[in-house]
Amino acid sequence: MLSACNSRRPDATNEPQTLFKSDTLTPKAVKKFLVFDTSLYRIQADTVRQNETFGKILSAHAVPAAKIYRITERIKPFWDVRKMRYKAPYFLVYADSTSSDTARAPVAFIYEQSPVDYLIVYLDSVNARYPFETYRKPVIEKEKSLALLIRSSLFGDLAKHNISAALALKLSDIYAWTVDFFHLQKGDGFKALYTDKYSGDRYLGVGDIRAAVFYHRGDTIYAFRYPTDSSKSHFDYFDEKGRSLRKQFLKSPLKFGRITSRYSMRRYVRIYGRIKPHLGTDFAAPVGTPIHATADGVIEKIGYTRGNGNYIKIRHNSTYATQYLHMSRFAKGMRKGVHVRQGDVIGYVGMTGFTTGPHVCYRFWKNGRQVDPFKQKLPDAKSLDSTQMDAYIRYITPLKQKLDSLRYEP
Repeated sequence: MLSACNSRRPDATNEPQTLFKSDTLTPKAVKKFLVFDTSLYRIQADTVRQNETFGKILSAHAVPAAKIYRITERIKPFWDVRKMRYKAPYFLVYADSTSSDTARAPVAFIYEQSPVDYLIVYLDSVNARYPFETYRKPVIEKEKSLALLIRSSLFGDLAKHNISAALALKLSDIYAWTVDFFHLQKGDGFKALYTDKYSGDRYLGVGDIRAAVFYHRGDTIYAFRYPTDSSKSHFDYFDEKGRSLRKQFLKSPLKFGRITSRYSMRRYVRIYGRIKPHLGTDFAAPVGTPIHATADGVIEKIGYTRGNGNYIKIRHNSTYATQYLHMSRFAKGMRKGVHVRQGDVIGYVGMTGFTTGPHVCYRFWKNGRQVDPFKQKLPDAKSLDSTQMDAYIRYITPLKQKLDSLRYEP
């Protein structure tokens, strides 16, 4: 993101502040708002309404049309004003903190791009080279730990402890290859060391899971987040022996749902009224649930047939291919020849084609023959090599000790 500052920038500070819900932020409420000293400036908060544009907002607040045009042209290479989100917060900055005169034009417009990222457009400095700047609030990560037995469901038990469901989604990503989340049992459980992210008093969500251990069907499965390159820009999860938790294929194209029909050579198919082979696995979920590619590959076929409905077939290599049927729609950008990564959303659950309810039929090919994916011995992803193991063991030892010392709440 480009950051630019004009020569008439007001009194700046980098102090983190809390966003206020009131229409007007007064000097009594806060000393600073982003880069503005509220003893000098009045900040008026609002949200983008339906069909409201950058130009309409400024015009409604006494900014001349000629000035709006010049500013829009200046910032066009860096920010597309047409992409303002409906209900996104914005703020108008007035030069007099004590005046409520709405006939006077604001001196700056602030658009909230995310809970921590803001674009500040200076309306009184149209002759500056860059009449805008970006501002990012400081983000603080707080260390958290949790030990939880599964009593009803992963989501349900987290909700009882007032913990974000995002933690369940992150765990499902880490353990997607090793834990069957469709068949968690009472007595299964996990421990996790993770972070929660905050900006001032504002909770931003769950950060990274540094380490975890999942107890599932008698298995103990550790996971440690560790860099896979020297720049430490890419990370993966490995067990206590440095083996990757990833398999070449995900267990399911859905993060959560339920299996309603498995691969079978003899299944009574109600829609056909007879017994016939069912060469796929059906995962039921509400219409619109994201469908994920179970491995890296290239889209070999995409389209619609009377039986399959909207479907995508992905070629992973010379041995394996997968197919996803009955989608309500394809994800944006999906077309023949597109390369997809494992976990990418390729479409959404639907009821197109021959089907009696919303689900995705997942089909799996090996050497050109449809097989049951749950009975295949699939190769592991790349694990750490011997030259990395000493450093890895030193890194995970205190994390493993901390995990092992966590006790479940009664």
